[in-house]
Amino acid sequence: MAVPAPAKAVRALAASVAALVLLWCVHFRGGLAFSSPTNKGLIFNVHPVFMLIGFIILGSEAIMSYKILPWSHDTNKMVHMLLHAGALFLGSVGIYAAFKFHNESGIDNLYSLHSWVGLGAICLYSIQWLFGLLTFFFPGGTPTVRRRMLPWHVRSGLVVYVLALLAAELGFLEKLSFLQAGGLGRYSSEAMLVNFTALLVILLGTAVVLYVTAPMHNEHTHGYSAVHKP
Repeated sequence: MAVPAPAKAVRALAASVAALVLLWCVHFRGGLAFSSPTNKGLIFNVHPVFMLIGFIILGSEAIMSYKILPWSHDTNKMVHMLLHAGALFLGSVGIYAAFKFHNESGIDNLYSLHSWVGLGAICLYSIQWLFGLLTFFFPGGTPTVRRRMLPWHVRSGLVVYVLALLAAELGFLEKLSFLQAGGLGRYSSEAMLVNFTALLVILLGTAVVLYVTAPMHNEHTHGYSAVHKP
């Protein structure tokens, strides 16, 4: 089965977001590192890269997997679960980098709206993944339980995804505000790049939500509704 055009557009947006955040953190901010005795900013740079690639990009792919993958239901379910697991892993590394940067730089933790929303998003993401694993994968609920839980799983998953998008936007705003307070020009190339990347994240999230909620003629073969089948 060919990848639908809307899914191709989503993937193009995702690739653009990944390229731009890497350009920002490597070219403008100096690179990434898990440890740096002289430039703590390199530790922080791990945070936006891993969070975006994890929760936003892999999360988007996982959400779309039931509609775009041509394989069997069980295979699609496995891919869906593994992509979300990968997103959680990368997101956890990103959270670790943020705390490490703050602790080594003498900056308070969890004082901003971005940190509150972001921590809430990763906690809810973890709960959502564990619920899906136990209900739809292993040990798995009865067909009746899965059928009843499926709409809530889908809706709550989209809510968590939107929450992750909100956390990303707040993160861009917070970091750019700090940089501008430190002397970065409001109309500098870096400021324009950060704003443009944030806009692309909004477009990516919007496209994903619209795509997965739109009806498809083969939805009962490859869509979310197949999850409830025994």
